Amino acid sequence: MSAAIPPASASARPPPGTEEPAPERRTLRDYVIMLRERMWVALPIAVLVALGVGYKQASETPLYAAQATMQFKRPERVVNIEAVVDQSTRSDADLFTHMKVLQSQKIRDAVARSLTPEETKLLQRPWAAEAGANVPSGAGLLGSVSVEYTRGNLIVGVNVVHRDPEGAALVANRYVQQFIRSLIEDASGLNEAAVVYLRQRADELRRESEAANTRLQEYRRQHNLVDLDSNVTIVGERLRTINAELTRTRVERIRLEGLVAQIKRIQEAGGDLLETEYVSNYGTIPSLRSQLADLNRQQSILGERYLERHPRMIEVAGAIEVVRGQITRNIEQAIADLNAQVTRIREGEQMLGREYAIAEREQLRLGELSVEFKSLENQAAVARSNYVQILDRLNQTTTVGNLESIPVKPLDAAVPAGAPFRPRLQEIVRRCLILGVAVFLGVALGLSFLDDRVKSTWDVEGFIGANLLGIIPDLGDVPESEKHLLASGNQTTPGSEAFLGIYSAVKIQSKLDFPKAVLITSTIPGEGKTMISSNLAAAFARHGKKVLLLDCDMRRPMLHRHFKLTNEAGLITWFDAGANVPADPLADPALGIVKVEENLYLLRSGGRSKSPTELLEDPVFVQFVDALKRHFDLVIVDSPPMGAVTDALLLAERTDEVIYVCRFNKAYRKHIRLHIKQLRDSKNELLGVVLNGLSPRRIEYYSNYRYYRSYKKYYGAQS
Repeated sequence: MSAAIPPASASARPPPGTEEPAPERRTLRDYVIMLRERMWVALPIAVLVALGVGYKQASETPLYAAQATMQFKRPERVVNIEAVVDQSTRSDADLFTHMKVLQSQKIRDAVARSLTPEETKLLQRPWAAEAGANVPSGAGLLGSVSVEYTRGNLIVGVNVVHRDPEGAALVANRYVQQFIRSLIEDASGLNEAAVVYLRQRADELRRESEAANTRLQEYRRQHNLVDLDSNVTIVGERLRTINAELTRTRVERIRLEGLVAQIKRIQEAGGDLLETEYVSNYGTIPSLRSQLADLNRQQSILGERYLERHPRMIEVAGAIEVVRGQITRNIEQAIADLNAQVTRIREGEQMLGREYAIAEREQLRLGELSVEFKSLENQAAVARSNYVQILDRLNQTTTVGNLESIPVKPLDAAVPAGAPFRPRLQEIVRRCLILGVAVFLGVALGLSFLDDRVKSTWDVEGFIGANLLGIIPDLGDVPESEKHLLASGNQTTPGSEAFLGIYSAVKIQSKLDFPKAVLITSTIPGEGKTMISSNLAAAFARHGKKVLLLDCDMRRPMLHRHFKLTNEAGLITWFDAGANVPADPLADPALGIVKVEENLYLLRSGGRSKSPTELLEDPVFVQFVDALKRHFDLVIVDSPPMGAVTDALLLAERTDEVIYVCRFNKAYRKHIRLHIKQLRDSKNELLGVVLNGLSPRRIEYYSNYRYYRSYKKYYGAQS
């Protein structure tokens, strides 16, 4: 996989010493890249948030809406008689007044008072179904009520939101009824003689009805009656039950007395009581009889062998006597139990007979009371009927007298809703989708803006303000021993095209002619600067330049390992030997310069040093670098990372150009920008930045060069 060399951008390279960042040039594609990079973090969060909000909204208590409408009337004629009250709606002000009355606490309380016990239970049904719920009462049962009016017409809607669909329709219709009733009462002529008489008569009949009911209740308490018919039914059922039980008891008594008589006859005749079924099956007698039979057989068998005085014969005879005694005692106990049963059943029969006599007397008493009770009950029913009729007549008279003066009439009655208006699944899904997209975008873009690590070409050119020399693909599949020799030779290996691209970019960006020294550094360890130093040196050597690869990472030297050499000679040994600038560096044994490839030489560190600044700050080191440039076209210096020690900054002062290495998603942009500013402040020529460690797919996304994969396949096939 190869990466292209981005074209030089004048705006991406601010003048030395300035701190102004390059202006942002992010496009829609950059934001798409951010979303893709953070998708596996942002997507689960967005899904969890959307599902959580959706579950919470879907778990809300269902609310049902119902609407009842009324139509107000405008006057069709002008009323000139002052005695007539004109209630017609003449203006919007009148209509708004009616709407305010409709929403008043007076109407709400009137609706609450008009509810019957059955209607109250209906409205309380949603709360009653919930365990431990606080069931409201009164006006709190009516739910949320609002009035809907559209300017320009006389249609007013009463909207009710309630937890029960039937309750919502009930409250909406009742609001219309109570509002019209309120208008009737306000405009009625309640002083008319007929109305007064009917009300007086209604009061009289009400008192008569109450007196009749009082007498009926007193009679019930006096004679301990809940309801005559119910008492008669209860007593009749009791008689039938006692009679059935008495019959069963008598049959059982006769059976037991028969057993007693049978046993007496057998005893008088000297017979065997074991022949009776009752005695033979009583208690342990069956097992004892079986045991006795076994002992008799055993005695018979032993009698054929032994005499009667033999110990075993005596033992068996004793056992037989014991068993016979037990059988005799069990027979006596069976007879005693039978006699006890006869006694008990006779007592139970007598008790049932007494209860039956009591129930018969109670039935006769209720028959005697029924005549007077029915008379009192009929009197109460007649009084109640008279009161209801006169009250209905009063209501009709009041309504007819005021019906023509009411400026409103019901239009459409409310009906129970088939489905709740909240929560609605479609709205919840729509809101959750919008929320999920918003959270996804917010998290993805937010994390991208909060994450300060280098990820794209924009981070290098737009934020850091440096040229991008090239992109090195992720070389995880390449063996470690081959990564530092990818650009060696003429063969095309994975990643070699990327280093050749960087070679071309360095030649384009460089303003200095050969010979020269180029420093390669990074921010933190592990960004691949040593690998890039080796391959870039090999790329220049491959193109005919005499190149020296100088390992100045004296705290942690690595180049000798990659070329499978020891580290016995090099800079440190040369400095310890007196630091004499050699006329011919290749001939100095203290330096130990080794030719590793055609036109490529390696100068090792010569050991490790915890304080290499003593060597780097010595003036002789500057002379030494100049001497190297006289013998080599290019000196590539591999230095420690700038974020760890100050060695790289010292080396930058002694070299001509600097190449900065950044590994994808590792070093922070603000740190890189700070170190590059330090390099520019030291008057170094920064050639640009090499972005390392991108996967082939990320290279397609993070660079502007999408077609290198296909180019590589094409040129690779041709080669």
